Amino acid sequence: MPAIRPEDVKPQLRGALAFPITPFTPDNAVDIDAVKTNADLLARSRVAAIVAPSGTGEFFSLTPDEINTVLQATVEAVDGRKPVVAAAGFGPKVAAEQAAFAESVGASAVMVVPPYYGKPDPGALIDYYVAIAESTSLGLVPYARDSAEFTPAMVRELAERVPSVIAFKDGRGNVRLFQQIREHVIGALGQDRLVWLGGTGDDLLAPYFAAGAEGYTSSLACFWPEMSAELYDLASSGDFAGLRERHEAIVGPIYELRQRKRGYEVSIMKAAMELLGHKAGPARPPLANPSESEIAELSELLRKLDVPSAESRQALA
Repeated sequence: MPAIRPEDVKPQLRGALAFPITPFTPDNAVDIDAVKTNADLLARSRVAAIVAPSGTGEFFSLTPDEINTVLQATVEAVDGRKPVVAAAGFGPKVAAEQAAFAESVGASAVMVVPPYYGKPDPGALIDYYVAIAESTSLGLVPYARDSAEFTPAMVRELAERVPSVIAFKDGRGNVRLFQQIREHVIGALGQDRLVWLGGTGDDLLAPYFAAGAEGYTSSLACFWPEMSAELYDLASSGDFAGLRERHEAIVGPIYELRQRKRGYEVSIMKAAMELLGHKAGPARPPLANPSESEIAELSELLRKLDVPSAESRQALA
């Protein structure tokens, strides 16, 4: 299998990057057939790339073997139609092993989630990414959130020390800091050194793209990749009036449900998929699952928004 050069992947990150759920069987095992079916849906859509397994895919609750299984099944189902970005994290040794496995099965890049538990020293945090980079020739995408508390100077140092870092994903919702980081790195290293990704959800595209984002990670793509691509089109063309309209009518109501309880950012997306005829199953503990009344409310919202069902998609295939 020929090596995938990090520079070749960068242009493919400028778009909506799908954050799919991980489907579970009734006995709480990973449903590999459903992983492949859901990945095929995304591969046939206009999303730019697919992250597997993503945060929406409960990366944090999967075993290392499950993470590798989900990734490999996704790569197989996508079959080269889109870049598949693997997730890696927990600690430097585990993340390095995950990154090496990702390269061995044909992933296109690695999104590195923050190290588990500790509050790292800034220099040691950069060492974490260096250790992972040494295990793979794939491009790396650091994901800023939780313990990965990047400053402008840290992102610049990381980009200088690790040539394979190809993008920066911000998941903190601090658009001012994101803008400061981007401007600092561009001023020091040039306009094209990194691809800038908004990573807090489909509801904050306007401020992130106004601050210079070039792509974003979408959990809405789990069940409605067409809308994710449309939101990207509006954001990347500077049509903020169009984005506001979609937010008020579509994205805002869905995210209002997602924000009602911790864990709903995953379980509401899984419930929506089940309602639309896709296999998803419940979220694993410690995430909460929606109540019957909330599922009924979600069902009515999906009907009102006329979201395509699995059956209707199959009829059009």
